[in-house]
Amino acid sequence: MTTNSDLLARRNQAVARGVANMHNLYADRAENTEIWDVEGKRYIDFAGGIGVLNTGHRHAKVMAAVQAQMERYTHTCFQVMPYEPYVALAERLNALAPGDAPKKSLFLTTGAEAVENAVKIARAYTGRPAIIAFNGGYHGRTMMTLAITGKVAPYKVGFGPFPAEIYHAPFPIELHGISVEQSLAAVQSIFKTDVEPERVAAIIIEPVQGEGGFYTAPFDFLQSLRALCDQHGILLIADEVQAGAGRTGKMFAMEHSGVVPDLTTLAKSIAGGFPISAVVGRADIMDSVGPGGLGGTYAGSPLGCAAALAVLDVFEQEGIFERSLTLGEHISGRLRQMAKRFNCIGDVRGLGAMVAMELFKDTARKVPDPDLTKALVALAAERGLILLSCGMYGNTIRVLVPITGADALIDEGLDIIEGCLDTLTAQ
Repeated sequence: MTTNSDLLARRNQAVARGVANMHNLYADRAENTEIWDVEGKRYIDFAGGIGVLNTGHRHAKVMAAVQAQMERYTHTCFQVMPYEPYVALAERLNALAPGDAPKKSLFLTTGAEAVENAVKIARAYTGRPAIIAFNGGYHGRTMMTLAITGKVAPYKVGFGPFPAEIYHAPFPIELHGISVEQSLAAVQSIFKTDVEPERVAAIIIEPVQGEGGFYTAPFDFLQSLRALCDQHGILLIADEVQAGAGRTGKMFAMEHSGVVPDLTTLAKSIAGGFPISAVVGRADIMDSVGPGGLGGTYAGSPLGCAAALAVLDVFEQEGIFERSLTLGEHISGRLRQMAKRFNCIGDVRGLGAMVAMELFKDTARKVPDPDLTKALVALAAERGLILLSCGMYGNTIRVLVPITGADALIDEGLDIIEGCLDTLTAQ
């Protein structure tokens, strides 16, 4: 039998060291909310492939759609010989995107590609170079998206210099003493000290920061950014790679605030585990790039398009948005109950089923506890639960369990978290 340790040894000899693994466990098979490793041990999956599996591992309708597409063709390159699934997916996303203005879509392969192309489109439309982003935001690992990402370690270390004309403002986080007013003032300060607003093409923001710690952008902050962008002719880009596709209880997390972005990036759960990403935006903005300026060899693959169309069907037919809200309330409720028992839990937060708890060494919530967070992730894996940490200080546990997960399995996972905290805080 192949073991995890055998594969780890082979991995260390064959795979670049820079590709990190949170767990030295090797998947053999998966179904909905469960994964089995190569040694036959079963795990409850609270990571969801980092937010990719809102409809669960191997959803039957997604698998059937991809299998049917594989029987027809797997690749032609849309720029060479186009195909209906690409067009059909664009039609559906255009109809779902917020706002009354006509929309158009572009499909790519990864979230980073979507962000890269959103920047290209914004620059083409405005004729301006600069981009404003926020501390803690994560937007990808390509050179442009690394420049936009607001976290150095481990993503940026050793890779500079990065593209110019990228500026960062603090993200409003009340827990850490950054108010909406302070964040907006910081943007205004950028206009005074770094770049005039007439040179800014776009402001990009995650409506809920993913890697940054699952902090929800206050709705009044998003509304103020929209007004600021309108005032200066700046585009507002919503990076919904992690927060979109039903995770927060709506198709787009921005819908909660009532703010309509000019461009939106999507990826991860839009195709239930198959690679595809998208930029969706106002038709006049999307059409500012001439023919040949956008695309890619594998961009908008037939398999990814077929999977995404099936995922949208599942969203509608299985009440995924409503389930996300109910699930989020349940998970948040359980974590808040734990917070009454464990002083280390300084905050529980979330939007829909995008839920997190932040761990501290002190009850004043001033000293983050990344060591406890790391220990919790490791012990949970030993006990059969896959968890993810995140945050600027590495002290946040994020929950990205498939929305289709059964209540009993989700409660089993939450019980493991509580049991691990019992063990770790007693030491």
